[in-house]
Amino acid sequence: MIKQAVLYRMVTDQHICPFGLRSKDLLKRQGYEVKDHQLSSRAETDKFKAQHQVKTTPQTFIDHKRIGGYDELLKYFGKSQAGQNGTSYTPVIAIFAVAALVALGIQLSTQTALISLRSLLLFIAVSMVMLALQKLKDLYSFTNSFITYDLLAMRYIPYAYVYPFLEAYAGIGMIAALPAWWVAPISLFIGSVGAISVIKAVYIDKRELKCACVGGDSSVPLGFVSLTENVFMIGAAILMLLY
Repeated sequence: MIKQAVLYRMVTDQHICPFGLRSKDLLKRQGYEVKDHQLSSRAETDKFKAQHQVKTTPQTFIDHKRIGGYDELLKYFGKSQAGQNGTSYTPVIAIFAVAALVALGIQLSTQTALISLRSLLLFIAVSMVMLALQKLKDLYSFTNSFITYDLLAMRYIPYAYVYPFLEAYAGIGMIAALPAWWVAPISLFIGSVGAISVIKAVYIDKRELKCACVGGDSSVPLGFVSLTENVFMIGAAILMLLY
């Protein structure tokens, strides 16, 4: 028996509702034949909402019963919406995975050993640059989060604004193989301050905070990930100075 669903969604010359598209896609993936009713004007949309006594579109009907909008449809099928589960390590996993592949790609292009001290430094460096970019895309939002746990930024707020630039510089310097004394002291300094700050905030004060490592709107919990970022910077600095 064919499963059928009726979907009402807004599609005008100025606006196509993204949640309407998501609802249609979800229904199709669940094996439903979708009767897609497109509300082509604001007046038509308002008339529909008044008729069914709803505040938003899209609206889905299954077996003549109104299910609701996209969030309600997800619940109906027992699914959760990506990015709405409180905390998530997905952004950090993506960054570290891509950084590792970029490092290997650089090594392949230079026809040198894939696994070496240089490839490790490249992985750390690319990770630092990508993490710095995440912070720089909304510097104000990043600083608002960062100053709540970084010990130096708490006392000297301008440091929070400078931090992503220092991280990007250190990462680019490692990729460019600049002299160690140009890069290592900065990486060692920001990494050490960051590590001490995270240890105090999370493991001593037992505070539950969001990590600013991937930007101010991050859903990554402060703790292991941020500490790892800082340990990477410290380790890379030491390796550069020793070798």
